[in-house]
Amino acid sequence: MKPKKLVDSFNHALEGIIYAVRTQQNVRIDLIAALVILTMCFFTNLTRVELLIITITITMVISAELMNTAIEATIDLTSNYYHPLAKIAKDVAAGAVVVTAINAVIVGFIVFWDKLEPVTNHVIYKIKNSNPYMIFVILVIVCILTLIIKAIFGEGTPLRGGMPSGHSTIAFSLATIITLISPQPVVIILSYFLAVIVAQSRVDSKVHSSLEVVCGAVFGFLATLLLFKLFH
Repeated sequence: MKPKKLVDSFNHALEGIIYAVRTQQNVRIDLIAALVILTMCFFTNLTRVELLIITITITMVISAELMNTAIEATIDLTSNYYHPLAKIAKDVAAGAVVVTAINAVIVGFIVFWDKLEPVTNHVIYKIKNSNPYMIFVILVIVCILTLIIKAIFGEGTPLRGGMPSGHSTIAFSLATIITLISPQPVVIILSYFLAVIVAQSRVDSKVHSSLEVVCGAVFGFLATLLLFKLFH
């Protein structure tokens, strides 16, 4: 039997990556996040060491997701019935992904905070000196835009299901407003922590998919900042 060629091994590896991208939502979300982060690198003055740390972190997260997919497929192949050890194996593999994701958030905060701090401070100053009624109007507009997008996609109801998650959008919009108004780091962390809990609850209750929740969170965050900039 001829030894496997290097090209064949490379092709099989690519097929595995493509399969994971096609079938796993979390892998697609990680790739989108990686593209966003790498795009930000072009607009920030990162050193070679910082860029190296960013690329290693992104690679770790995606590799953990691929390993998690492989472990789940192997367990499903060998077990056609519920077994507590199979559940433990899947949960531990998923836990490894969570650990790498938390590490990625910490690395991103440390690397990008100093780069984005001048812009962040300018936005915070603008909001703190703005009319409080304008902030309320922004929240109402975000809600209306969410309903319009739901109507365009034609899925779910205004308060249940569909793209994007309305609860996730509003939660992250409120967290963004609170973050920009409050100077206290503890308040900022708790605001987004509560927003994440709201988003996670929609996935756990199987009302929304992970993609719908992530899209809602990103839309709520970006729409709030964009509307405030337009009003000024």
